[in-house]
Amino acid sequence: MAIEEGKSAPLFTLKDQDGNKVALKDLRGRTVVIYFYPKDDTPGCTKEACGFRDNIKAFDKLDAAILGVSPDAADSHTRFIDKFGLPFTLLSDPDKKVMEKYGAWGEKVLYGKRSIGVIRSTTIVGPDGKVLKHWKKVPKAADHPEKVLAFLKEQAA
Repeated sequence: MAIEEGKSAPLFTLKDQDGNKVALKDLRGRTVVIYFYPKDDTPGCTKEACGFRDNIKAFDKLDAAILGVSPDAADSHTRFIDKFGLPFTLLSDPDKKVMEKYGAWGEKVLYGKRSIGVIRSTTIVGPDGKVLKHWKKVPKAADHPEKVLAFLKEQAA
């Protein structure tokens, strides 16, 4: 199933860094930024997470929840959050089922080499549960949070 802007976002329930279940349907009424990333505490993933962290007040003003999703376990997420002071929820998708639904798991090319893995991507889900924006591939992790914020500000204007 491909993610399409204007269509309903696939529903999911995953566990967060504390082992609590987080369901997308429970966030109805808010804008939700779901960003998929390969691995906690790696250079690109850290830059992206810290970009969301550094802009958290602006996301809060827009009533946008941030959810980071990777295959990492809860204890890895907890260490990542603690090390970098991340003020948002990280979700574990060890079997990659949610990533598959969102097009964030599959073939990718890195330095000319093909492999199967997490495709860095982002989906913004509107308060009505429909996909507002979908970035199938995020080329520059460090710059991406600013692009997400700019999109949301444009929507709010």
